[in-house]
Amino acid sequence: MQFSKFSTRAACSVFVGLVASGSILSATAEDVPIILPGAPGEDAKPLTAEEAISIADSSFSPDDVRFMRHMIPHHSQAVVLADLVEGRTATEDIVTLAGKIKATQADEITFMKDWLSDRGQDVPTAGEGHGHHSGHGDRGMLPEEMMAAMGMATTAQLTELEASEGVDFDRLFLTLMIRHHEGAVDMVTELIEKPGSAYDPALFSFTTDITNDQTREINQMSTLLARLSSDPRSSLTAGYENAGEAILNLEKIATLPRPAGFFDPNNPAGLQPAKIAEVDSDEDGTNSADDTGDQSLEGTEWSERAAFLSFSNTDMAFFENKMIAGNYHGFNIYDLDEDGGPTLVSSVVCPGGQGDVSIVGDLLIMSVEQLRGRVDCGLQGIDEDISDERFRGLRIFDISDLTRPVQVGQVQTCRGSHTHSVISGNDERIVVYNSGTGLVRDEKELEGCFGELPGDDRTALFRVDVIEIPVAEPSKARIVDSPAVFADAESGRLAGLWPGGDHGDDTQETNSTNHCHDITVFPELNLAAGACSGNGIILDVTDPLAPKRIDDVTDPGFAYWHSATFNNDGTKVLFTDEWGGGARPRCRAQDPKTWGANAIYDIEDGKLTFKGYYKIPAPQLEEENCVAHNGSIIPVPGRDIFAQAWYQGGMSISDFTDSENPVEIAYFDRGPVDEAQLILAGYWSTYWYNGKIYGTEIARGLDVFSLTPSEYLSENEIAAAALANQGQLFNPQQQFQVTWPAEPVVALAYVDQLERSEGLPAEQLTSIRETLEKADNRLNRPFRRTSKSLSEELEQHSVALQGSEIGDVRKVEMLSGILLEIAGRISS
Repeated sequence: MQFSKFSTRAACSVFVGLVASGSILSATAEDVPIILPGAPGEDAKPLTAEEAISIADSSFSPDDVRFMRHMIPHHSQAVVLADLVEGRTATEDIVTLAGKIKATQADEITFMKDWLSDRGQDVPTAGEGHGHHSGHGDRGMLPEEMMAAMGMATTAQLTELEASEGVDFDRLFLTLMIRHHEGAVDMVTELIEKPGSAYDPALFSFTTDITNDQTREINQMSTLLARLSSDPRSSLTAGYENAGEAILNLEKIATLPRPAGFFDPNNPAGLQPAKIAEVDSDEDGTNSADDTGDQSLEGTEWSERAAFLSFSNTDMAFFENKMIAGNYHGFNIYDLDEDGGPTLVSSVVCPGGQGDVSIVGDLLIMSVEQLRGRVDCGLQGIDEDISDERFRGLRIFDISDLTRPVQVGQVQTCRGSHTHSVISGNDERIVVYNSGTGLVRDEKELEGCFGELPGDDRTALFRVDVIEIPVAEPSKARIVDSPAVFADAESGRLAGLWPGGDHGDDTQETNSTNHCHDITVFPELNLAAGACSGNGIILDVTDPLAPKRIDDVTDPGFAYWHSATFNNDGTKVLFTDEWGGGARPRCRAQDPKTWGANAIYDIEDGKLTFKGYYKIPAPQLEEENCVAHNGSIIPVPGRDIFAQAWYQGGMSISDFTDSENPVEIAYFDRGPVDEAQLILAGYWSTYWYNGKIYGTEIARGLDVFSLTPSEYLSENEIAAAALANQGQLFNPQQQFQVTWPAEPVVALAYVDQLERSEGLPAEQLTSIRETLEKADNRLNRPFRRTSKSLSEELEQHSVALQGSEIGDVRKVEMLSGILLEIAGRISS
């Protein structure tokens, strides 16, 4: 009801009159009881008015007091750590840092004690909780388990630090102090999340200063810690086009920038926009900032908002001598020359991200997930929350004319398409598994899309889309099923796997399992491996239209199961963890080696058995987003070798033949894009194709590498990998068994491996090598003749190897078999 000025005044007059006449009786607070009922069965108790409104007293809370009383010993231990620097290091930066820590922590301890005292709270005495002893009680020294949760050093760690010196001291001091500072930031975060806490203005300002100051010092210490590493990748100079580089056992043979139309010429590196500085106007009304010709970027403040992911390079696919590189903006098609060098053929602009691509015959399939994606590939995006012009799902292009691809089909999906996997394809139909990771669309935009509603099994979550594409009429492509591959086997409950959350103390906060990020299919073995946010799974895909989960695993160190790769014979799966989502620095010296890493599983009797972890050994800087990402098998016969992207951690090539002890055998890395900003950049994918390794660099372009011989990889092994038959096709998340021709160099690759591992007697290996060299000469003559004696010699070597029980029996068997094949070629 609304009142006019007149009616309001009239109402007030009536009210005053009633009070004056006694019609409304007044009462004091003492006349009306205020009670607290208590729990059922308990007596109620009276409250004063002051007690009743105490909940509204926001000056400070019990959590605030507890925070201050725990932070005092926490800060005190930082002083103890800093005191140990004197006489134990020659690093001036650490001496300076320790002096700053002692000064700031002492000042803050004084502030916290005064804050507690001014509010009538008990104040811990100086020195309590330094970490030399453990104890109990809120006022006394903190228990060691509590200290560990707060990032404080244990008694053993303090003793070790006190006994160390030089580089050993520097490394341990920085490691402990980084964790100590991170503990303080965590304590602030936990306090702010508690209702009614940190309302006191002085306390809130103090907690903000702790977060800002200690985060800044964490970054400084992380850089110092990385520079203690002897690995040349640990301190590369920054730059968009001229960053420092480090390379081992590889040769970079080509580098291409992003094509015209696929980068912003005003901001090619994707730097965060600069904040507009406030300046005083001159007398004529202009200001000095108008003339930017001499303006330096030194001291420039940058916006916290990152550049929009409009032009980021993403995944790659290959067929014959062609490569197609996906991009948030569309895709680019390249010709590959005889040496693997790429030349741009055409660029297709069709924004919508993520832009992952696959090729089947003359059709190209592309994933689209962003809300800006349009049915017509338009550049203008979409402003409306609900629009029939929006496209999220799979696009299908006819690429029979590589210079003019044509969009010929679309499949709209409820969660868009982040990635997809071609499970089968022939002249009639293509079957694709679609993985959507985005929010579920409103049913008003796409009929049949439902979110997670209690008791409603129609939800688009917990599913994989199975899409069928008729080759003759791709416009009729459609979703034929959305199987609930995460359902509980007994109850049928859709959310049957990891619910989300941590796995206990000192474990990762793992995403809930309601989608797969990647599903890698191995059609010949009727297997698929899914990296499904909170779980790793394997599927039986004997019926491609009805995948069935046969095993699933969790890992307490995994934050987000991202991708999966089989080895060549399908007996292992390498899963990756995209801790931090790919946009965070997760390869710093202080980061755990089992977080943001690979986990290697053997497949034993249809079950996944964990064997080991692998993470790049070189520490990266705060300005480098780094975590495990996409890679592929390098087809060296007899070995499991993986070429892998690590974003701005570069490319690392690892050998996981021994699943429990993977080792790095080659790498390439660049410094960060910018020395001050963390820019999303680095390798999205690094894939082996026809003897070369191709890397899509998100912000810079495209790189091509070849392997070089080393103690880890012989010339024969590299040559054998180049001969591997990949079927002239490579799609992400689709694997086929690679085969090798019966060539002497392939047999010599096995000989080199057995020699390296001392798997056979040296005399026997020398004799086999000599025979293979003769066979190679014979086979490579333009007009060769058959040689019965050489064939018999090869057969004799083969027979001698059969039944061997020493060394690597599997490799000996493979060598024996290929010797027989070569003998057959020689005698034919």
